Amino acid sequence: MADKQISLPGKLINGGLAGLIGVTCVFPIDLAKTRLQNQQNGSRLYTSMSDCLVKTIRSEGYFGMYRGAAVNLTLVTPEKAIKLAANDFFRFHLSKDGQKLTLVREMLAGCGAGTCQVIVTTPMEMLKIQLQDAGRVAAQRKLMPQSVTPEGPVELKSPTAVQLTRQLLKEKGIAGLYKGLGATLLRDVPFSIIYFPLFANLNDLGKRGAEGPAPFYVSFTSGCIAGSTAAVAVNPVDVIKTRLQTITRGTQEDTYSGVTDCIRKILRHEGPAAFLKGAYCRALVIAPLFGIAQVVYFFGVGEYILSYLPKRNN
Repeated sequence: MADKQISLPGKLINGGLAGLIGVTCVFPIDLAKTRLQNQQNGSRLYTSMSDCLVKTIRSEGYFGMYRGAAVNLTLVTPEKAIKLAANDFFRFHLSKDGQKLTLVREMLAGCGAGTCQVIVTTPMEMLKIQLQDAGRVAAQRKLMPQSVTPEGPVELKSPTAVQLTRQLLKEKGIAGLYKGLGATLLRDVPFSIIYFPLFANLNDLGKRGAEGPAPFYVSFTSGCIAGSTAAVAVNPVDVIKTRLQTITRGTQEDTYSGVTDCIRKILRHEGPAAFLKGAYCRALVIAPLFGIAQVVYFFGVGEYILSYLPKRNN
């Protein structure tokens, strides 16, 4: 984040607003990422991101691209707020007398931020993935006869987030919402370790003088570059996490008992290239998300809102 001092409530508002704006803009690409990552050999419906989006619109309508968006829009505010505020918190407490953090301390701050955010990230992704992938499984069973069970075609109803939550809580308790927690940690902690130090150093290159802040467009560009770099770097773990968190699959698709089992089966049946599925989609999702986050922080939107509210109450 930018170096200017922002209160914790302001940071939370900034992170939440950045998440809401970013998710609204890039959610269809995120849906394509999930569906591409969940495709297995022998049950491929989509050849690329654009092919996935076109087929989704044809079979499910325009709003089919926003399956699961309500979950993301609801939970992305606390998720992004925790991530961004936690990084600033750890950076502040790891700094010595206001001096610039060493790379190791920057990485430790990012590690702390990534660890904190999984409290919200795991259930959010768990619900979102089921909603995003429901259309792919339904289309596969409709369009690909070889994937239909011997008993005949299975009609899949699209559940709501509330129905999914109730079902998971009833069948598995709170642990049902935290399926894939280990894989989420393996993705989010390295992501934050890469992203936050890279952003801070790229942003410093554009500062006006030793103490002056970088222009907003430098912060935006730095956020985009750092976000896309970190996203591609951890994409193999994101593929594993997506596969582990998917409940409903095509009838000829593998199931996995854990991270190791997932890695082994992907390598055996799909090859190493499968770990890069959806990588460019993920980069296209993450880059604007974090670019927008930096611009929101730059203009101090959260601080402005907090300063304006008391005036309205007088």
